[in-house]
Amino acid sequence: MGADRLRELFATTRAENRTAFLPFMTAGLPNPDESLSVFASIEGADAFEVGIPYSDPLMDGPTIQAAGQAALKAGTSLSRGLSIASEVTQTTGKPVIIMTYANVVFQVTPARFAAMAADAGASAVIVADLPIDEAAPIQSAVEAAGLGMVLFVAPTTDERRISDIVAANPVFVYGVAELGVTGERTASGGHAANLSKRVRAASDVPLVMGVGISTPEQAAAMRPFADGVIVGSALVRPVLEASTIEAARRDVASISRKIAEALR
Repeated sequence: MGADRLRELFATTRAENRTAFLPFMTAGLPNPDESLSVFASIEGADAFEVGIPYSDPLMDGPTIQAAGQAALKAGTSLSRGLSIASEVTQTTGKPVIIMTYANVVFQVTPARFAAMAADAGASAVIVADLPIDEAAPIQSAVEAAGLGMVLFVAPTTDERRISDIVAANPVFVYGVAELGVTGERTASGGHAANLSKRVRAASDVPLVMGVGISTPEQAAAMRPFADGVIVGSALVRPVLEASTIEAARRDVASISRKIAEALR
């Protein structure tokens, strides 16, 4: 089952006493035909978070919003995005986590979406605007398809809700390291240590930190607190800014290499 690949990954990284690197990239950026080459240029990834572009991504800041708009304009549909995800896992041999929004899932129904994700070889699903209170229909469909569900905790999440989230048995918990939408930050709010302590007190479920982590130094600072780190905007931005696909791949490779080294 797809979820088992992630469970095995976190078991391995814990045994090796290191933090997994889970880079995010928008499927279809800069266009569907060249998207795979961007993913393939990311160095040191333990797994990939593949973002399905969506017109109203509430959790995402300007960089990933712009990436989604560019990918949609270039013709990236749900099916094409999942096809790219399939190409990523086949080419790299790494687990893939599909990131999307609830509207995308409900447009095709949770059961159909889960089947499509499983057919694409995904290991897990993140639905960024899905609260635990409303997760059951999607989570049941995702798990029936053999995939893992990822659920969120934030610095503002209270203990009762943390208990509810870990009791739902997510394949990992996505810890929101910085309040607000995704994007690069120059300074940390210092939430990670306390958030990690509170999640660890409730469960030993793998904890992956994301949001606002964009430099090797910021990634390294998460090592004592997290099983994995997600970096997105810092990798997406150079693809948006590059004048050629070769420049995009070069810049993404350089940034990802430094982050991966900081996590080992």
